[in-house]
Amino acid sequence: MTSPTDPSADDEWVQELARSWIEVYKKSATTLSLLRIIREHGPISAAGIAPLFAETTGWTLTDRGLYRTLRRLAESGVLSLEKVDVARTGAKRQDFALTPVGLAYLARIENELV
Repeated sequence: MTSPTDPSADDEWVQELARSWIEVYKKSATTLSLLRIIREHGPISAAGIAPLFAETTGWTLTDRGLYRTLRRLAESGVLSLEKVDVARTGAKRQDFALTPVGLAYLARIENELV
């Protein structure tokens, strides 16, 4: 505990507490936001998700962070992946959609929110 005569130490402690809370909150809120975007717009590619995520949350994700989170959700059975031909290129992209487990998971999270 800091001394009442040391407001700078209090300010530093408040900043550290807030920074820690924001880090945890953003991780949880990122999953919630991604699932909501995919529910509303899916099946959708990661390239389609990124601008919607930034618009919805005001945050940006690196491509690496976005793909890592989407892969984790797919590996846990929350998202399905479908390889789709990209017009005029012959390349394939991955479209993400919520699975029945993903829909139930999202509903459960939303029911728990205050």
